[in-house]
Amino acid sequence: MSGPVLDSSFTALPYRALGDAALARASELGASHADFRFERVRYQNLGVRDGVLQGANDTEDLGFAVRVIHRGAWGFASGVILSPDEAVRVAEVAVAVAKVAAEMTGAPVELADEPVHDDVTWISPYVVNPLEVPVRDKAEVLIDWTNRLRTGASVDHASAHLLQVQENKYYADLTGTRTTQQRIRLHPGFEAMGAIEDAFDSMASIAPPVGRGWEYLDGGPDSWDWDAEIAEVPELLVEKLRAPSVEAGSYDLVIHPSNLWLTIHESIGHATELDRALGYEANYAGTSFATPDLLGTLRYGSPVMNVTGDRTEPHGLASIGYDDEGVATQRWDIVKDGTLVGYQLDRAMGRMYPDLAGPDFPAGRSNGCAYADSPGHIPIQRMANVSLQPAPDGPSTEELVGRVERGLYVVGDKSWSIDMQRFNFQFTGQRFFRIVDGRLAGQVRDAAYQATTTDFWGSMEAVGGPQTYVLGGAFNCGKAQPGQVASVSHGCPTALFRDVRILNTTDEAGH
Repeated sequence: MSGPVLDSSFTALPYRALGDAALARASELGASHADFRFERVRYQNLGVRDGVLQGANDTEDLGFAVRVIHRGAWGFASGVILSPDEAVRVAEVAVAVAKVAAEMTGAPVELADEPVHDDVTWISPYVVNPLEVPVRDKAEVLIDWTNRLRTGASVDHASAHLLQVQENKYYADLTGTRTTQQRIRLHPGFEAMGAIEDAFDSMASIAPPVGRGWEYLDGGPDSWDWDAEIAEVPELLVEKLRAPSVEAGSYDLVIHPSNLWLTIHESIGHATELDRALGYEANYAGTSFATPDLLGTLRYGSPVMNVTGDRTEPHGLASIGYDDEGVATQRWDIVKDGTLVGYQLDRAMGRMYPDLAGPDFPAGRSNGCAYADSPGHIPIQRMANVSLQPAPDGPSTEELVGRVERGLYVVGDKSWSIDMQRFNFQFTGQRFFRIVDGRLAGQVRDAAYQATTTDFWGSMEAVGGPQTYVLGGAFNCGKAQPGQVASVSHGCPTALFRDVRILNTTDEAGH
């Protein structure tokens, strides 16, 4: 069976002619670097509530951008008219912007050198493009989910959604790199809502968003087990509604990947973005406690903690063949045996800070973390798939639970809070099960775990084996001004943490 091919409706667009015109003009005007990026991003979103389709919408973002370095400063401009004359005009505007910026630029911008990739193509691994499946068929699946959920005891309402994205991108620069790429991602899910007496709550699917196609929903070998989860969630919701409120205190925690991925995202993924660690995001999204002077010495966590950045992971939401600066994507260490050893960075930061990508990474290079979410936005340093690695012969989830005398087993993400340095945090979850003498003993409500980043990861005693590993993630990671949104995955095994502070959120709300 042949794999997916580039969308012919995209390859018919005149991006090569536009790129040639824009780059030629930028070169004529004296740009020391120029790159051209042409994008078409298609979005389709369906929403269902209580067996009724609430909405189905399609949107498209189509255009191109020119970015230059002129007189040591960045210049950027974008356009939507697909003609060579417009491409020339946009290049001229980008150079004009750089000339203004040069008067305010203290240190000249330089980019790390990268190999030339001459006319290469990359397509993400999927079987069926979900945008080619009839909307009626997709709506019927979501309607069926909500109807089945509402047959469960105490389920008063049920909703379901499906967000699908097809991203096509062409990149070219003055060195001769040209890349054409296509990737598919989708985020399906559902939520059941109910009440008993004075208690109201909900229970949602823990299926992660993925870089897959429609095969994730069709019941085949690449599909999530939707039927099993739909049968299970109403019973879990009833148990949660009837559960006692948690007693605040210190507990051992066994955390499932469906919850732990978000803690990784907030306390490791964002904290090891080099622009944040350098203070570039201080006025909007914050800084990081994991500053560059601590590289190689900061004890981020216990010795069982090994975290990688990876833009090549199959089906990862941040996976791509080449980033938005023409860099071939890769995998590298961020935390090794509990110690901070690397950051996520782009070409400009790779040149300025040649030793911060990690000990096993070529000095002065980018690790492929430049990305823009739209042709109207300039590329910025964005998060890779940042993942906690399992132990090769590690224990099962059941074995980890069996090591705990008094604790909680945490499943599913919910709300979270973390400070601007990514250090003090608290996270809730969908399901907190009591652990008594190595066995699950029913759910409790109103729980949140609270810690500092280094104390939390330092308390991690064990990570599960590969059989417990799940690739979670999100579609909606925000950053920068003007704001950009990116998708990113975080894989992890089930993990065991000792002596973590648990709050009762109802009691805390009254303080």
